Amino acid sequence: MPPPEASRPLDLSAMILRQLRPTITLLIALTVITGVLYPVGMTLAAKSLFPLASAGSLLLGSDGTVRGSLLIGQPFTGPRWFHGRPSASGTTPYDPTASGGSNLGPTSAAFTTLVAERAAAVRRDNSTDTATIPVDLVTASASGLDPHISPRAALLQVRRVATARGLADEEVRRLVAARIEPAFLGILGRPRVNVLALNLALESLDSGGAMAELSGEGNRPQP
Repeated sequence: MPPPEASRPLDLSAMILRQLRPTITLLIALTVITGVLYPVGMTLAAKSLFPLASAGSLLLGSDGTVRGSLLIGQPFTGPRWFHGRPSASGTTPYDPTASGGSNLGPTSAAFTTLVAERAAAVRRDNSTDTATIPVDLVTASASGLDPHISPRAALLQVRRVATARGLADEEVRRLVAARIEPAFLGILGRPRVNVLALNLALESLDSGGAMAELSGEGNRPQP
């Protein structure tokens, strides 16, 4: 005997509830796991295993103020400082909110002209007539934020910096050599020099103060 007509809506509601219950349960469970437990767990693990890197690889000065991050370059100008590679991050150099390359290729006339102008400026500023300029001093990185230059690019600037600061060339050259970072595991990447760390070490020679150190505290300064 078929069920009365009045019971059919009740059966339909029960069926809908049976379908919704596991869906809602799964949604709540995944929200808790992926939205709370996983981010919190990864944050705690990162702070425990990599406390400096997880905080932005910050450098603190001897007075405790944040001087910058080892991960993002800064625009150093003037003869007293080592200069980093050009930045392509818009009107503000090394702007982390506008990271990106120039998108200009080797066949671009604008790119060729720009590189030639930069090379001429490097020769003029460093009083050198060398025909070959390190490529990282005349081209931006893909991110526009690269904080490193090659050892050759740093050594090219030694005489200018030493003269401007009244230091011996050899003293500044040793400072550069001490801060050359090798390729990762000896095979990945190339030797490089972090410009911010180098300039802070240079600053410590003048002040006689302590060299800036990595810190897990503070916020990254604005560019």
